Amino acid sequence: MASDNPTTAKAMPPVLTVSMLVAEIKSALEHGFRTVDVEGEISNWRVYPSGHAYFVLKDSGAQINAVMFASVPCDCRDRLGDGRRVKVRAQATLYPQRGDLQLKILRIKIAGEGELMAQYLALKAKLEREGLFDSSRKRALPAMPRRIGLVTSQAGAVVHDMCRVLTRRFPNIEIRLFPVQVQGADAPRTIISGISYFNSLCEDQTPEAWKPDLVIVARGGGSFEDLFCFNDEALVRAVAASRAPVISAVGHETDYTLCDFAADKRAGTPSIAAEIAVPELAKIQRRLSDMSLALASALRSRAEATGQHIDRLSDALTSSLRHRLSIASQRLAALLPRPARALESRARLAEQKVAEISLRMPKASAIAVERAASRLAALEQSLKHLSPFAVLDRGYSLTTDSEGRVIQDASQVAAGAHISTRLAKGMLKSVVEE
Repeated sequence: MASDNPTTAKAMPPVLTVSMLVAEIKSALEHGFRTVDVEGEISNWRVYPSGHAYFVLKDSGAQINAVMFASVPCDCRDRLGDGRRVKVRAQATLYPQRGDLQLKILRIKIAGEGELMAQYLALKAKLEREGLFDSSRKRALPAMPRRIGLVTSQAGAVVHDMCRVLTRRFPNIEIRLFPVQVQGADAPRTIISGISYFNSLCEDQTPEAWKPDLVIVARGGGSFEDLFCFNDEALVRAVAASRAPVISAVGHETDYTLCDFAADKRAGTPSIAAEIAVPELAKIQRRLSDMSLALASALRSRAEATGQHIDRLSDALTSSLRHRLSIASQRLAALLPRPARALESRARLAEQKVAEISLRMPKASAIAVERAASRLAALEQSLKHLSPFAVLDRGYSLTTDSEGRVIQDASQVAAGAHISTRLAKGMLKSVVEE
């Protein structure tokens, strides 16, 4: 039974709101660590338009968020960034809105390059001396690759974005993915395995072997530490030694890894790599069409010009022969007076020859025009053989869904879906069954 004596009941502690609790912790923290001197390495350095800088201060065992407001005097601000080792004087505090522990920087100075940055620069200098990054050893990318090998993570948006760009630009492209880790200690080993796999396909001499024309090594953005696996020496050497040309697309435009320097081509982002890798089929088709029309027009113009030139030569020759005949007749009449009958006979013979020549000239013109037309037909046939749709004449087909998207996998369509199959001659409409 509860006691009725109020003096014997225990007093209950007050109930704090979250804001009150965080404020008390913040006050205790700031009084306990008024100032503290800390040395560490900068990571995730970000500067906002306000001038405030936010970053992580870390070592091999721990990390803590930090903020340096624009009002803090600093003569090395433009040299700060990821990988930079610094010494700071700061106040430990709490950011109430998120309850995050952070350091408020009061003073900062550079302590030297961070360990990772020092490793990066040392290895970069070593490989540069060996000539591994020389432009003279880099190969040109294939103008129209048919098969592309992707070495990247199968998780995340990178692989989907790249496949979307590749198939949009060139629907007939064949893509194979070798899934790898793109962060952490095991990442270099798995990426090297991916490059080795596609190199082994290049060495297969069987006619039906799937051989990549190009390999893309890619991952999305991240901090300097996140991307550091792409600075592994063995991985960089594997990229440089690849049998197939390599595009390195690691991080964002401003991120540079040693794989970027060793690859045959560097792309600022994975999506840019996909755009660099293949041309746009629609543009090629338009260009071929324009070239075909231009060639046909040029050949017709050439044939017409040749015919006109032959006609002018024929007229000129006929006129010249008649003029010479007239002069010769006059000279003969003056020098060798003969019976009028003999002169008339010679004149008729001469006129007959002129008539025969006049008859042969149009025939020669027609033969020249016919030869030009034959050459035009041969060139048009060559253009047809170069057409990307010529492959349909060899028995292949192209299947699209109701929205015109190319179907490469049976899982792309559901039962009851309407599909269209393009053949060399005509189209087939189908409905997918279970």
